[in-house]
Order: sequence, then C-alpha cells, then structure tokens
Amino acid sequence: MAMLRRAATTLNRIINLKVASTNCNSFASPTVAPCRIVNSQLVPVTYRFYSSEIDLSDVESRRRTMNRLLYRSKQRGFLELDLVLGKWVEDNIHSMDENRIKSLIEVLDLENPDLWNWLSGQDQPPESVSVNPVFTAIREKVSSNLNSHAAPETRAAPGKPWVRGWDDIKRGKDTPVSGNQ
Repeated sequence: MAMLRRAATTLNRIINLKVASTNCNSFASPTVAPCRIVNSQLVPVTYRFYSSEIDLSDVESRRRTMNRLLYRSKQRGFLELDLVLGKWVEDNIHSMDENRIKSLIEVLDLENPDLWNWLSGQDQPPESVSVNPVFTAIREKVSSNLNSHAAPETRAAPGKPWVRGWDDIKRGKDTPVSGNQ
C-alpha cells in the first residue's frame, strides 16, 4: 500500500511540474539546456567548468580549480586515460595559464574511447581537437612513451585498432587468432 501511495505521489509531481525556465520547456530541441527536477520544478543544469566561468583571480580559487581538474583527469573511469592524463596534468597544471587551462577543460570534456583512440594513434582526431595545444602536448608525450617503451612489432599500424592480446604468444591451434580479444 505504501509503495502504491509513493508511486501515485511521484506521478502527481511529474504531472504537475512547473517549468521554471523557458530553456527547459522543450525537450525536443538539441540546443536546449539539460534540466533537472528541484522542488518539483524543472530548472536548467549549470556546469561548473564552462571555459568562460573559470576564476583564477586569487590563490584559493586557482587552487580549487587546479584540484578539480586534476581529479577529473585522474578519475575518468578509463584506466589508460586515468594514468596518461592524470600524470600529464599533475606534471603540467601548475605552469598553465588561463588559455591552456581552457584547452585542458576542452580535452577533459571529450569522450573516453574517442580520446584514447586519438591519443594512441589508432584514429585521426578531428581538426578542432588536433589544434588544441594541450591535446597536442599529451599526444606527443604518449607517442614518445610508446616509441621508447614498446617495440614497433607489438603495435598496430597508424590508424588501425590494436588487436594484439597479452596471450598471443600462447596461441595454440584451437585458440582465437586475436589473442585475448
């Protein structure tokens, strides 16, 4: 009975939602800002890291911004990117000016699979990404690490996905051709 009452209350709130902003009254338009429900009203979602809202005016705001960006670079949920981006940002963030920080935010806003494929050379990045100075610096660091630590025969050709697995050496007559993939 309590579950039925809760469901009816929730349904009533959804039906009686009041639109708090004109940006949220049409969900069909791709240019509409995303919305969330606050006190039974739709309100536009505001993001903390728009490039125009970066505040580096005093030491405390700069420290907070740097810590947030460092956290975002180390906690992406994609282990390879956590390691690569986290280390690069940790080494370079304190020497960045406001324009480079905005460029870093643009890189951190990219999707994980695309960013990893572009950094590792499996795919070519779009022009808007390849001109980003932070992306270029990270890609150079990744490629220099690959050149110094991985034999060329273990890597795929540029522009091709990596298909080799860690157990390719143990391949027998009944095992798949692509190793552990």
